[in-house]
Amino acid sequence: MSDDKIVVDGKYIVLKDRYYTDTDEWVKIDGEMATVGITDYAQKKLRDIVGVELPEVGREVKMGDPVAVVESVKAAADIYSPVSGTITEVNEDLSSSPELINKDPYGKGWIFKVKISNPEEKDKLLNADKYVEKIKEKEAK
Repeated sequence: MSDDKIVVDGKYIVLKDRYYTDTDEWVKIDGEMATVGITDYAQKKLRDIVGVELPEVGREVKMGDPVAVVESVKAAADIYSPVSGTITEVNEDLSSSPELINKDPYGKGWIFKVKISNPEEKDKLLNADKYVEKIKEKEAK
């Protein structure tokens, strides 16, 4: 196992350089910018992703607001903003290639970027170890 990731139950990858939410979003914070996507665990549970409703650039969001929808052959899932701020960019590639979320959930499958308005909210997010515990709890049910 490499130092930059944790593999849960031999199948779910959790990267150590991000924060996570109870609702399976990841957030990578770089200064006042946050890049957001859904976790490897979430994309595997959704299975084949066939569509993404992206948020509007310029929209003000609060931590926990539903801002996007990911549609799979199995279900539609709301994507919540892990931080408050202004959406500055969306991943337009997902409009024509939503499967990028399945292929590369932590890279090319990112969904949106937010300029953070309340940096203290970071303290409410889960670190990689805490998120691994959440996955194990969910899988034990």
